[in-house]
Amino acid sequence: MKHPRYLLSGLALSMLIASGGAHAAGLSSEHKPFGKTNDGTAVEQYVLRNSHGMQATVITYGGVLQSLKVPDKHGKVDDVVLGFDDVQGYQAGTAFFGATIGRFGNRLAGGAFELDGKRYQVPLNDGPNSLHGGAQGFDKQVWQAKPLKDKDSVGVTLTYLSKDGEMGFPGNLKTEVTYRLNDKNELHIDYTATTDKPTVLNLTNHSYFNLAGAGNGDILKQVATLHASHYTPVNATLIPTGELAPVKGTPMDFLKPTPIGQHIKDDHPQLKFAEPKQGGFDFNWALDTKGDVKQLAAEVHDPESGRRLQLYTSEPGVQFYTSNFLDGSMKGKGGKAYQHWSGFTLETQHFPDAPNQPGFASTRLNPGQTYTQNTIFKFTAD
Repeated sequence: MKHPRYLLSGLALSMLIASGGAHAAGLSSEHKPFGKTNDGTAVEQYVLRNSHGMQATVITYGGVLQSLKVPDKHGKVDDVVLGFDDVQGYQAGTAFFGATIGRFGNRLAGGAFELDGKRYQVPLNDGPNSLHGGAQGFDKQVWQAKPLKDKDSVGVTLTYLSKDGEMGFPGNLKTEVTYRLNDKNELHIDYTATTDKPTVLNLTNHSYFNLAGAGNGDILKQVATLHASHYTPVNATLIPTGELAPVKGTPMDFLKPTPIGQHIKDDHPQLKFAEPKQGGFDFNWALDTKGDVKQLAAEVHDPESGRRLQLYTSEPGVQFYTSNFLDGSMKGKGGKAYQHWSGFTLETQHFPDAPNQPGFASTRLNPGQTYTQNTIFKFTAD
């Protein structure tokens, strides 16, 4: 459903242009302070808006997608990503809400990998493994930011230099992440990175979505489709076994639209690895789209609100995770409690533990090469 564009008075329009600009097709942006970290470092937020009531807010701490407001089938706008109202929530948090993940998204077995015969060690922060680049990964850094505008979109480009040896990874790595919002209700996330030494790299965004609105119940009745005929089974510590297994006949089969909760409690060992008490999803699906960003990779639909999220990506895999370890004790934006299964992620990625898995596509990045990734989250309401 399309909605009328906002009407701005001359004064309001002048203020908007001064703070970030008004652009073609009703697009606008602004940036303003978002508090300070515990050590006094200033954090900014960049607010991107289109003419249909969609609004994305990105903060420089962690490269976080802090808010994503999307209309439902009645035109009611709600924030559909979990997160916090202040920097301190993200600093203290361990759930990676909305964060840019690096240097290595997902898990590394034993936190270790080898390159050219040399062993590198990443600090362990997930039992016997490292997760999402270690305890002080990209999600815990303050990024540099520059607003972006063109005739079709508004955005912000975030830049971070990860120095040689940070969290055990080799090479000075320069990473740029650009968020762009257009009038097609598409949020594009584009990544590039270069290094001066051979390294490994696996970047992603860790937004938790709830299409009914963040903090508005669980996501079990929301209907998911994953265009993936295979997934990568894991062991008890969620490290891939190296197998590429068919989803057919398992709870991991989302080839047809399936409510997320339909099989989440099935008596299946993989579900118990992901969440021992009740079951849950936390696996990498090998996408049949094979990196073709023009093909639909996944979608989730909320029948009640009508919101539909469609995913397109240049990556070969996606981690579909159902917030198995949220338990209601964490208070998020607006003081809302985030209960069990209150969000899902669609983390576009290369496969977990790829540096230690010779059968998986390489995540090695050499000097002179440029890492790129393109991911699109498109929203409709029906």
